[in-house]
Amino acid sequence: MALNWGILGGSAFALAQMAPAIHSAKGARLTALATSSSDKASAFQAYFPDLRIHRSYEELLEDSDIDAVYIPLPNTLHVEWTMKALQAGKHVLSEKPVAMKAAEIDALIVMRDRTGLLATEAFMIAHHPQWQRTRALIVDGAIGKLVHVQGLFSYNNADQPGNIRNTPETGGGAIPDIGVYTYGSTRFATGEEITTITHADLDYENGVDTLARVEARFETFSASWVNSMRMHPAQMMSFVGEAGVIRLSAPFNAGVFDEAQVELHHGDKVVTVERFPGVNHYVLQVEAFCRSVAEGKPFAWSLEDAQATQSLIDAVYAKAGAD
Repeated sequence: MALNWGILGGSAFALAQMAPAIHSAKGARLTALATSSSDKASAFQAYFPDLRIHRSYEELLEDSDIDAVYIPLPNTLHVEWTMKALQAGKHVLSEKPVAMKAAEIDALIVMRDRTGLLATEAFMIAHHPQWQRTRALIVDGAIGKLVHVQGLFSYNNADQPGNIRNTPETGGGAIPDIGVYTYGSTRFATGEEITTITHADLDYENGVDTLARVEARFETFSASWVNSMRMHPAQMMSFVGEAGVIRLSAPFNAGVFDEAQVELHHGDKVVTVERFPGVNHYVLQVEAFCRSVAEGKPFAWSLEDAQATQSLIDAVYAKAGAD
């Protein structure tokens, strides 16, 4: 039986990516949207004519036909509405970051465990085969002992001062928006946690970080990341070992920024390239969510994972403030 989904808020991202993903995913049925905007409701119904429209978030949560909700609201609202959805008996997939501070996730974990519902963060890249392959290559020793990880993710929205990513009231900033990917993917691929943030140099505009240069030590390797909302669009992740290098060409917006490819550099200038065309990690994420609810299958990214990444983010801000 398909899981009936509702979406809290008519965001542009939900319309462009997650609503189509829910609609296309096996085991899922896009059923309802909560928005007080007639224009946003019409935009969704143009693609999904049978979509039920609720004029408030509370009204959708009271809808007994809804089994699960997707929350694409501004960052500062994720904890509040994830908690309310769980209290209403709904499974929850919240956009990242699920919270603005790691400690805020404690209450969500307690409520998740109390209700027995699935609640997690929409860290879609964990479901992409390029990342599962990268993790397997590292574990299998394809590059020998891992020495250093380097990550970059950037775009430029300087011409959008009203964008929620550029306003502190909505939890904006380069780190909450895209640092979560460079930091979280490092943790996901290696299975390790930071021991210390050694350097954090942040540029701010209007109270939000727009450029973050960060260096860290993990248990057995070092890492350096750059994230910016004031640079030309770019993204890459590299895992450098004693015997080789793994490089991902489109680690975060696979199929949009570029084709997903995992390059393995090893031996005497030997390069092996694995390609993953046509993979939609948003659809895979929804399908994995539905399987977890219906069959109890493990889900690749838990609230505990989200909390560990948020702890890293908290440490970055603390280091930047200390410096």
